[in-house]
Amino acid sequence: MKLYIKNMVCNRCIMAVKSALESIGLTPLQVELGEVLLKENDISLERENLVQVLQPLGFELLNDKKARTIEKIKNLITELIQNKDNNLTITLSELLSKEIHQDYSALSKLFSEVEGMTIEKYYILQKIEKVKELLIYDELNLSEIAFRLNYSSVAYLSNQFKKITGLSPSHFKKLRPIKRKPLDEL
Repeated sequence: MKLYIKNMVCNRCIMAVKSALESIGLTPLQVELGEVLLKENDISLERENLVQVLQPLGFELLNDKKARTIEKIKNLITELIQNKDNNLTITLSELLSKEIHQDYSALSKLFSEVEGMTIEKYYILQKIEKVKELLIYDELNLSEIAFRLNYSSVAYLSNQFKKITGLSPSHFKKLRPIKRKPLDEL
């Protein structure tokens, strides 16, 4: 049995969901961003129990096919930026189409209708949050960050950062205590 869960955006989320499911006697065979595969004999568990254990942790069960597709898009983008350092050998649209097995134009239309922004805008917001994270950690300079996140130049990264945040990357770095946005709120 496969469950689709909203707001699973990182490895800690995966561990939290796995632990929560195990606490109510379920045996997750596989837990990935946004998806959980359970043993067949776990099907009998009532949905209400799942909601009760997941909701306090900030997770939500997804029933609707559209919601699951949106969550898959978000998870793929998050994984690309957070775990793979945006190392794309194909375009984002090709990646999403390939992984979700749907035409990109249909995915784009659905995402825009449901989220009120384009996939590209969401992708940029995710990248900017990663830039903020890397600036705060202060381990990489702006050139290294631009390279790591596949920006064509430092100038392009700086312009995009300022357009989204209203601050230059160097000014942001000086104001370290500024709150970053949780990825699930983008």
